[in-house]
Order: sequence, then structure tokens, then C-alpha cells
Amino acid sequence: MNEHVEIYSDGACRGNPGPGGWGALLRKEGHEKRLCGAAPDTTNNRMELMGAIEGLRALKRPCTVTVWTDSEYVKKGMTEWLPGWKARGWKTSARAPVKNADLWQMLEIEAARHAVDWRWIKGHAGHEGNEIADQLANQAIDSMLGK
Repeated sequence: MNEHVEIYSDGACRGNPGPGGWGALLRKEGHEKRLCGAAPDTTNNRMELMGAIEGLRALKRPCTVTVWTDSEYVKKGMTEWLPGWKARGWKTSARAPVKNADLWQMLEIEAARHAVDWRWIKGHAGHEGNEIADQLANQAIDSMLGK
């Protein structure tokens, strides 16, 4: 796992729930790949998760990866909450079902193929990678809505 890839992932939603999109920008050694997708009726958190899932899924072999997200939900889920959820059978500490468990499980599978460093970055603060991921997420929504 000596190849290092940076992934900037983001999600967007028009209404919550509502039409949503996700974006992922992958960078490795001066190369760049841009990915995006949309869903007609979703939530912001689901789209944040999809950006990270699809960014990791796009990697063809195990890598060392830095995932930059402006979602504390994604970062904390992967770095703090996941072991407890799994130990409790996908229940929160209050014994409620974990929201978006299907996507958390997908993200865990994709992340397990790599050595991932999860990093939070302030959204809408002018950081180029995050701004591009946000633009991709919004372009996906516009495309889906025919704009």
C-alpha cells in the first residue's frame, strides 16, 4: 500500500430529505479523477456517505488514502462510533437503530481495503478540493433535475 491517494468527498441535498448529490475528487501524483451521482429522494448525510463510498470504491488496488470530508458525521462515524455500533448490533448507545446502517456497512467494506486516514475540513471555506467535491455534488443534482 505505497500509493497515496487523496479523496475529497462531499454531499449536498436540496431539502433534507429531497433531491441530493454526492461528489468525490481523487488525486494521485498530479492526476485527478472526478466522480458524482445523485438520488431523487435522500438526505444530506446519505449523500455525504455516498461521496466517501464511491471515492474509495473507484480505487482499483489497495492504497494509503487520506479522505477529506466536511462532514463530522462521516469522520466521527468512521473514527469513533463504528466499533460501538457493531458491538451493539447496529444500535446507537440509546439502543435505537443506527441511521443509514446500510451505507455505513458499505463504507466500512470499502475502507477496509485501504489504509485510510479520515480528516475533517471546514466546508465552504475556500479549500480547493472541498469546493470541487461540492460543485460535483451540486452538478449531479442539477443534471438529475434537468437544469
